[in-house]
Amino acid sequence: MELGDSTTSVIPDSFMGYRDDITMQMSMVLDQIRAPLIVPVLRLAVYICLTMSVMLFVERVYMGIVISLVKLFGRKPDKRFKYEPIKDDLELGNSVYPMVLVQIPMFNEREVYQLSIGAACGLSWPSDRIVIQVLDDSTDPTIKDLVEMECSRWASKGVNIKYEIRDNRNGYKAGALKEGMKKSYVKSCDYVAIFDADFQPEPDYLWRTVPFLLHNPKLALVQARWKFVNSDECLMTRMQEMSLDYHFTVEQEVGSSTYAFFGFNGTAGIWRISALNEAGGWKDRTTVEDMDLAVRASLKGWKFLYLGSLKVKNELPSTFKAYRYQQHRWSCGPANLFRKMAFEIMTNKNVTLWKKVHVIYSFFVVRKIVAHIVTFIFYCVVLPATVLVPEVSVPKWGAVYIPSVITLLNAVGTPRSLHLMVFWILFENVMSLHRTKATFIGLLEGGRVNEWIVTEKLGDLKAKSAKAPKKILRFRFGDRIHVLELGVGMYLLFVGCYDAFFGKNHYYIYLFAQAIAFFIAGFGQIGTIVPNH
Repeated sequence: MELGDSTTSVIPDSFMGYRDDITMQMSMVLDQIRAPLIVPVLRLAVYICLTMSVMLFVERVYMGIVISLVKLFGRKPDKRFKYEPIKDDLELGNSVYPMVLVQIPMFNEREVYQLSIGAACGLSWPSDRIVIQVLDDSTDPTIKDLVEMECSRWASKGVNIKYEIRDNRNGYKAGALKEGMKKSYVKSCDYVAIFDADFQPEPDYLWRTVPFLLHNPKLALVQARWKFVNSDECLMTRMQEMSLDYHFTVEQEVGSSTYAFFGFNGTAGIWRISALNEAGGWKDRTTVEDMDLAVRASLKGWKFLYLGSLKVKNELPSTFKAYRYQQHRWSCGPANLFRKMAFEIMTNKNVTLWKKVHVIYSFFVVRKIVAHIVTFIFYCVVLPATVLVPEVSVPKWGAVYIPSVITLLNAVGTPRSLHLMVFWILFENVMSLHRTKATFIGLLEGGRVNEWIVTEKLGDLKAKSAKAPKKILRFRFGDRIHVLELGVGMYLLFVGCYDAFFGKNHYYIYLFAQAIAFFIAGFGQIGTIVPNH
């Protein structure tokens, strides 16, 4: 019997005909709903995405103009706020210096607890006018013992350091900070500086920040810039540096220079305690307790100052898993806070209409919601879909020109990484998948809305590299496979192939590159090599 006869005997003619009939019916159904349903819906999606792109474009251009004027006219902080170094007084002695509380919240920080505590204890300030408060929520008994021993070691050197623990983790970081503020010795403090466990302030931090608060009664917060000690660790940390440098170089500077609004970054900042209390103190209703406090203080009429020249060393997440968790919290929290505070902001009578518009539209809607959604929905879903539905087209200004200008304006924050711009675009589009999902969870108060997973820190990698051999981080197979990224990658690959063979848009170069980026993330092939310790 020949092969053709065998095939016929295994698959009956009736089934083959049935299969062809089903395929034809599906094709007919698609053709019937294409014109009345698919095309109009896709056109509406394109229109909405183009509108969001224009909103983001205008915001980026506005900030670009403002930051250029600030640099051109030299609008330095000491010209906008009164600044005078604190002078010694023989009669008053050290009482001329305000009492400062330094809070260090931490949770199982085995790799960095010594660095952060050491840096805080090394702050240059009269020893009887400063209190170091270590708020340890660690659940690992060994780490708790190590942290307590480190505090005792500094106390034996004459440092006024307090080791504080609690019997629960209610409210996470906000809960720990709130409990710390209840201690009796805090009542004598005027200001509170906050440093996360991986932050290492320079000794002159207080000398450069406290005078602003001392001489400007309406100033509530002085925020310093972050300096990333491990930005060169791998390509992923370079990408993070590019995104965060724009935030600190442009967004924070513009908000401070225009007296509009900028958010507290949760660390490397120093607060006037009376302003913090007047705003209602720490609240744990969202995962962005820092932003929550800043918005409430702003609505009370308090002013903030950003010191871009003052940099505090810290660490970027070195693993994709840690970075995903961090970005979920940073995207979900602001969206959820906007849901909770939008009406309160609109009805507030203590601030100007300009500040309300800036906070609601510019800060929340454009930067915290639109920026995430349009990046993923437009460039990874809608734009590729127009390849399959040629009746719908995207104008060149929306597909090429606006994204190019936005990208260039974002990249100015890190000039040394301009040659990595293409990789940064692809990486940001991959991360926009998680940011968009987290944004919708925050807006709709979904199941993971209050998820708080502390970002894993690896400490001083260079020092460890000299003591131990390097090895690649090892994960279980399930931890390395990310289904969402693989699904989007397959979609983009299919559309790219279709465009290459049948399409007319010539998007396939971008689609193939973006698909590869999603596959790299989907198979867990992103992260860093760290010491075996």
